[in-house]
Amino acid sequence: MAYWLVKSEPAKYSFEDLQRDGRTVWDGVRNNAAALHLKAMREGDPVLYYHSQEGKEVVGIAKVVRESFVDPSDPAGRFVAVELAPVRKLARPVGLAQLKADPALAKLEMIRQGRLSVSPVRAEEWAAILDMAGG
Repeated sequence: MAYWLVKSEPAKYSFEDLQRDGRTVWDGVRNNAAALHLKAMREGDPVLYYHSQEGKEVVGIAKVVRESFVDPSDPAGRFVAVELAPVRKLARPVGLAQLKADPALAKLEMIRQGRLSVSPVRAEEWAAILDMAGG
């Protein structure tokens, strides 16, 4: 099992939207590095859901419910998508400033490569973020 983080602008698709819909196709990713991360995701992998632009905080946990397939929004068929389903909202959102301030998260890919919309999270980073969120 691997851990992941995905970023979405809440005005476009928030965690609340995911909870309402019950699942979503995570498509439209056009960065090659992020696309490789999508290809590496496996069914059941847990995913931190981060609101970018507004809020700038980890707000929930989702899981991969369908592994990579051709992105239906890519006419060239070059990129992939996955399907995500909500698991739960975090008790306390974890803001970007908190993430950056914690030495245990100094190597967190989301911080190191802030433009990536999909990135891996190490098990110890996952645990630290959940601890900040109140479990």
